[in-house]
Amino acid sequence: MGIGSFIKKQFIDVLQWNEDTDGVLAWRYPMADQEIQNGGVLVVRESQVAVFVNEGQVADIFGPGTHKLTTQTLPVLTNLKNWDKLFASPFKSDVYFFSTRVQTGRKWGTPQPITIRDKDFDMVRVRAFGMYSYRVTNAHAFFTEISGTRETYTRDEVEEQLRGILLATMANSLGASQVPFLDMAANQALMAQQVKGDLTTAFARYGIALDEFNVASVSLPEELQAALDERISAGMKGGMSADKLAGFTKYQVASAIPLAAQNEGGLAGIGAGLGAGLTVGQTIGQALGATLAPQAAPAAAAPAAPAEDSIEARLEKLKGLLDKGLISATDYDSSKAELLKKLIG
Repeated sequence: MGIGSFIKKQFIDVLQWNEDTDGVLAWRYPMADQEIQNGGVLVVRESQVAVFVNEGQVADIFGPGTHKLTTQTLPVLTNLKNWDKLFASPFKSDVYFFSTRVQTGRKWGTPQPITIRDKDFDMVRVRAFGMYSYRVTNAHAFFTEISGTRETYTRDEVEEQLRGILLATMANSLGASQVPFLDMAANQALMAQQVKGDLTTAFARYGIALDEFNVASVSLPEELQAALDERISAGMKGGMSADKLAGFTKYQVASAIPLAAQNEGGLAGIGAGLGAGLTVGQTIGQALGATLAPQAAPAAAAPAAPAEDSIEARLEKLKGLLDKGLISATDYDSSKAELLKKLIG
């Protein structure tokens, strides 16, 4: 190497990351043609981790503090570079800094409903929204699994991957938990606790620790919510006693009458003209009768018509009336003549 080339070479005495840009999780120190000075200083601030990478292979990892770079402080790199003796010249190595600060206030949601089995409603599609926070805890795993050798890796980029993991894990968690939808909606803290436990395991693979996870809302798609409301309403009616059901039916009929009166043609407007109106009235009457009367009392039997006396018996009665002076001889003769006509005819 010529003297000119040697003079042009720049040596790095201090390596550090000031985190000038928010939302960056991984940052590669810009080496260009620079080399790290033997005995140089590495400054790792609180909430940071520094990783030395030799030809794509993770070597030494440093936590917060000020570190002097020697063969003693770079044991893995020393072995990879075959420094069997104390090295006295500058060296090249990729250095990556990782932010371990907690990334707070991150929003999550289900862009598409998650379909789960439900013991009350068989199958339901659930939407959920909430917030979570996380941080990088294993720089080695984060580098090999997610960030790689890129110059920077941002929070937005990692959350694109976390979102898919989150939704897949949530679907598995909710399906395996067999917690009814109504219980999820009533106690979102329990739902969050169940999902958080499974997410913690899933995130750990990528060197990420889930700090907080909460569920702000659990809901159904609009069409399913309408069907659920109708089913709940039907269940309420089905569970009524006879007295309550009768009162409910009265209420329905009473509510229907003013609504019908607002239609063109009054109550008849429910159907088509007066005939339809009468039909509706009869139907309502039958419904009320069937609902309000527990058991309709059987109609009283009409008295049987007395059997008609024979003509001979009537003549005998007529003669008895004459003998007792209850009728005159003229009445007796006239009535007798009429009966004899019937008998002869």
